[in-house]
Amino acid sequence: QVRLVESGGGLVQPGGSLRLSCVVSGTNFKLTTPAWYRQTLGHERELVANISSGGTSNYADSVKGRFTISRDNAWNTVHLQIDNVAPGDTGVYYCRVYWRREFWGRGTQVTVSS
Repeated sequence: QVRLVESGGGLVQPGGSLRLSCVVSGTNFKLTTPAWYRQTLGHERELVANISSGGTSNYADSVKGRFTISRDNAWNTVHLQIDNVAPGDTGVYYCRVYWRREFWGRGTQVTVSS
């Protein structure tokens, strides 16, 4: 059974940093391309970043230079480092993998506020 569990969200001040993590079970994780999505107020869920099995990362233009995705295959975990957070980053962040079909985590809330 495939399961994704996100963690690391919370309240952060503008300009601060946050590190999200997603533990993936039930797949051969090293073969997957995990991704982070987010849903902000008034917007549809959007792709933030993904990272291939070979370690190649891709980012949405809106987060380039501030977000860094990484993976730890030994722990079946994908991370999202968010630096210089802005109020527009407030939302729910979801982890997704495709393993015969797509699977999603339940999300972790990120709130940017002073």
